Amino acid sequence: MPERTAGSTDSAERPYPLDWEGVAELRVFRTTEERWQRLMGWRSEMRRKSWRSLRVSAVAGEMVAAFGRTKDELLDKQGAAS
Repeated sequence: MPERTAGSTDSAERPYPLDWEGVAELRVFRTTEERWQRLMGWRSEMRRKSWRSLRVSAVAGEMVAAFGRTKDELLDKQGAAS
């Protein structure tokens, strides 16, 4: 799993618009650019588990990726499991 590197931005600085929190479950991952390139399998696994890559950016040599699943998708998945 990607790790937070030294010197990364404070978690209060969201790499996504605040209103996304009202419609989706979000996960933010921070890692080095080099490690991000090696995480192809992990990224595929996230997509398999219904997480979508919403935004990926480079900030001061660090990759910041926001993944999300809409709350409707989560409710549908919970309903199917019942």
